[in-house]
Amino acid sequence: MSLTNFFKVNLPYGLKKNSNNEWMAFNREYVPIGWSKETPKESLMDKDAYNTYPIHATYKGLTDNKIEKIIKEENCIERNEKNEIVTIYFYSDKTNPQSSNHYWNDYFAIIKELSKLETVENPNR
Repeated sequence: MSLTNFFKVNLPYGLKKNSNNEWMAFNREYVPIGWSKETPKESLMDKDAYNTYPIHATYKGLTDNKIEKIIKEENCIERNEKNEIVTIYFYSDKTNPQSSNHYWNDYFAIIKELSKLETVENPNR
């Protein structure tokens, strides 16, 4: 695990949806934001990764359509077998803000749009 700097530990690389339609922000090392240890580490690809931790939220208006408007890179959207969006990445290796100052504006545009969303209580919890 390369938790070597503030960017990789504390800034979101993406969001992952669980089976309760809640989202978890994860960092560049595919662990929850702020996670700075290698353990306990679950596979982010598991359907309900980190589901026992209070790090998930439901966001009003965060629909697949909304996500497609916010995330411009098609390869930064992952879908399940029902074609529902389950994971989004805020940048790719090619558009990593740390690789070029040019990409910071794109990254912060995504953060800005997502920051407008309000959380709602999930009745499944």
